Amino acid sequence: MHVGSGHIFQNPYNKRTDLDLYQNEMQLADLSEGLGFDSIWGVEHHFTDYTLCPDVLQWLTWVAARTERAQIGSMVVVLPWHDPLRVAEEVAMLDTLSNGRMILGIGRGLGRVEFDGFRVSMDETRARFIESARMVLTGLENGYVEGDGEFYPQPRRDLRPAPFKTFRGRAYAAAISPETMKILAELGVGMLILPQKPWDQIAEDLESYRSTYREIQGEEAPSPIVASFTYCDADASRAEEIMRRHMDSYYDSMLRHYELQAEHFGKAKGYEYYKDMSKALNKYGTGAAGEFFLNLQVFGTPEQCLEKIRDTMSKTGGQHFIATFAFGGIPYEDAERSMRLFAKEVMPELQRAAVTA
Repeated sequence: MHVGSGHIFQNPYNKRTDLDLYQNEMQLADLSEGLGFDSIWGVEHHFTDYTLCPDVLQWLTWVAARTERAQIGSMVVVLPWHDPLRVAEEVAMLDTLSNGRMILGIGRGLGRVEFDGFRVSMDETRARFIESARMVLTGLENGYVEGDGEFYPQPRRDLRPAPFKTFRGRAYAAAISPETMKILAELGVGMLILPQKPWDQIAEDLESYRSTYREIQGEEAPSPIVASFTYCDADASRAEEIMRRHMDSYYDSMLRHYELQAEHFGKAKGYEYYKDMSKALNKYGTGAAGEFFLNLQVFGTPEQCLEKIRDTMSKTGGQHFIATFAFGGIPYEDAERSMRLFAKEVMPELQRAAVTA
């Protein structure tokens, strides 16, 4: 199995300076390749304490210059916030700089504060995502970008530096709603799973996605990439205490950033799944939802972490796991300790054997 480290730059309640936070996250990323991680990942978010990485490709360019072997991945570039020609150019350039180590993750976004900041209507996001994704993915295959769609009319322009190898099999998209699964199959991209639903429901979604992918693309879908917040400790009780404390902080920042209890999801086109989620949160409260979210993540002793990951991969057929060790204001020392123990006692077991569904 392929194992990566994820870096999300969280600063809940702004308790630290952003500079201090960045320096610690950069230290963790610098450890990754030496500890044996196969890939290093970043995210894109804007304007709040939820995540302080407004340009994931810029972050990955820094990572590429600091590494030699590890792949570099975006989870994700949010396409409706960008011009597709620029995305294709930047991805082609980063892939060239890293000698083909790029894994491209794309998505359509969820945070109203971000869409408002970029002056993009949430009603348009699904259509914008589909149009942009087709232009970017086709452009990276053909070496030029063009489009005659509603949002991004684009005269044909060559990509320079030119893409030098295919992104098929190394392009993924984040998906939570069932409607998005079909879109991913039509685009010919793999699925990036950020756990938010019961695993049996995710397994059903994956089966539908794989069937549609097989029908449209004429081949099997790539195995999904699964990401998780992770805390590994020799003491199970301490692992749970630390994980619980900082996941509470993370979950609160997520609720605030995405406004998951607000009413706008009932009005925005393409966000019907989140409308139902918002209703459930308001009806049952956030406590039970936070507990459910916590238990989707990976934490405990090395043996417990290994068992949880193996179980998750058996349910999803995933062959690529991304562990994020710094989240929810966790002290750098705790994150590094967890990362080192995971790398020493969990990761080698995962890397030795493939996991099949």
